[in-house]
Amino acid sequence: MENLYYLITAVLFIVALKMMTSPRTARAGNLIAAGGMLIAIAGMFLSHTVAGGMWPWIIAGLAVGAVVGTFMAVKVKMTGMPQMVSFFNGMGGLAAGLVAISDFMDSVAKQGQTAGADDWPLEAKAAIAAIVVLAGFISFSGSMVAFLKLQEWIKSRPVVFPAQRIINLLLLAVAVIAIVVLGVSPVAHSWVLYVSIALSLLLGVLLVIAIGGADMPVVISLLNSFTGLSAAATGILLNNYGLIIAGSLVGSSGSILTHLMCKAMNRSLGNVVFGSFGAEVTAGGGGAAHEQRTVKRYTPQDVQMALENASNVVIVPGYGLAVAQAQHITQELAQKLEKRGVSVKFAIHPVAGRMPGHMNVLLAEANVPYSQLMDLEESNSELERADVAIVVGANDVCNPAAHNDPQSPIYGMPILDVEKAKTVVILKRSMAPGFSGIDNDLFYRDSTMMVFGDAKATLTAIAALE
Repeated sequence: MENLYYLITAVLFIVALKMMTSPRTARAGNLIAAGGMLIAIAGMFLSHTVAGGMWPWIIAGLAVGAVVGTFMAVKVKMTGMPQMVSFFNGMGGLAAGLVAISDFMDSVAKQGQTAGADDWPLEAKAAIAAIVVLAGFISFSGSMVAFLKLQEWIKSRPVVFPAQRIINLLLLAVAVIAIVVLGVSPVAHSWVLYVSIALSLLLGVLLVIAIGGADMPVVISLLNSFTGLSAAATGILLNNYGLIIAGSLVGSSGSILTHLMCKAMNRSLGNVVFGSFGAEVTAGGGGAAHEQRTVKRYTPQDVQMALENASNVVIVPGYGLAVAQAQHITQELAQKLEKRGVSVKFAIHPVAGRMPGHMNVLLAEANVPYSQLMDLEESNSELERADVAIVVGANDVCNPAAHNDPQSPIYGMPILDVEKAKTVVILKRSMAPGFSGIDNDLFYRDSTMMVFGDAKATLTAIAALE
């Protein structure tokens, strides 16, 4: 009967994942996934006998988790969504690791007792537990570092030091050796599991501190796949098909998303993890030559004049839009332009923001019609016909250096071809570079109008003008 519950859960999860591929059905898909998880939890309790003394702990855990999760979900701002996703992902890895440790310790304590028909040999349990610890605790500590970077409680730039890659590889090698040792002699060397815990936690920290903000969407996807892997391995350890299915779905979808994000940046996963992208401001994309150049500063009134004669406008949102919480005023401006007969579209780059789909979430919150959202390929076709392109807080995803500067670290990265619009309006707080740490030649073009200040205040001023 338990497997029937898990089968229903698996079907609901797959349907939910399919629905989450479209903004139109993502909300319903999320609710279906939550329902599937509820069925899995209920099925587990209905199919197993729980000791009476454990019920208070189980109920307390469910209650605390529900209250904390609800509070965080209700209170979090859209700018804080990447941090929350990273935090929750880390909790998943931690939970899987703790369950594996508990099961291993229990198995060692019961050594010599008659095992059930479905139980793994102790050696196999030890090896699987070590795998769960490696993936789960890397995900936990790495996600916590990502959370701190995104929350800006620690520096978002890559933190690098000599021989860092060699140290990471040595730590990983020792962790793999620990898996082998536990698989061969779990009782005599049970202490090795605790060494593996420390190594995994340290490895997660060292891997993520070397990654800059520009690569954070890829890192979140990668850590998400690690959490899925640890959950699936925990399911194998416990012979729990529900965990195996859920973990496999999370791990595979996270891996696919990681691949797609790397492809969108024209970089390999190894380059993302070990490249320390953005550690220094490089000469690529302008460098010293642009330090002597000046930009033309414009006012909201100037932008309004440019919009008066426009028939096609493309808005390019970036993380600056999220920081300024400008999604609602952006939609208000779009609606005013549409009332004047202007065609307005939103160009979304796959890695804009700090997590996959960040811009889509922000614009959905502001009730931007899904029909106005364009992917990278569609956006570039539209930008060629655009009279005005308004870039709100984006930088690297529209930097022409990706096309014309072979020395730039972003060279070859697919970008939004904002430069092809007749007029480009860029809203920024300052001339500070984006997460990649490189200058943007687009700022100095004759067709570019630079408007400095808070994006929300600037857009409010533009939208208020007649």
